[in-house]
Amino acid sequence: MTEREKMLAGELYDARDPELQSMRRRARLLIHELNASRDDAEAERRRLLAELLPHAGEGLWIEPPFFCDYGAHIRLGRGVFFNFDCVVLDVAPVTIGDHVLFGPAVQLYTATHPLDAAARRSGLEAGRPIAIGDDCWLGGGAVINPGVSIGARSVIGAGSVVTRDLPADVFAAGNPCRVIRPIDNG
Repeated sequence: MTEREKMLAGELYDARDPELQSMRRRARLLIHELNASRDDAEAERRRLLAELLPHAGEGLWIEPPFFCDYGAHIRLGRGVFFNFDCVVLDVAPVTIGDHVLFGPAVQLYTATHPLDAAARRSGLEAGRPIAIGDDCWLGGGAVINPGVSIGARSVIGAGSVVTRDLPADVFAAGNPCRVIRPIDNG
């Protein structure tokens, strides 16, 4: 099993693997171009986003700067919007539904490390997937931790740290994030 296969399967893997280093370098070069692009260079931005995020639905809108590890492990539905300064660490699959809105500085972390210090010293790491349902809105500065799923139409308050799954149709906020109340999305 390759290190990339281990990574995507949620097993411990070596991020120093040459294939993974090459993939990250490619993504970083594309990200650098995207983040340095002019606001009136719409065709260039579309080209860069298509290379960086090959599994993106129509109508993707990203306000640079934007950062991710690979891009190839991110699946985006239609009409997704990322505001300024968002980060997606996609060492595991990240699946985002249609019409999801990300406030500024939202961070999605699939990457995790062993709790045992000796295991961390080995340099091995792992990842757990993140899934966000259709029509969600994540307020500015929200952090989504590894392995979290957020149900459709839910709203996450600004500055929240989401450490566990959240159901559909709720407003949730805080650190740790918790359900505050249901939302009537009738």
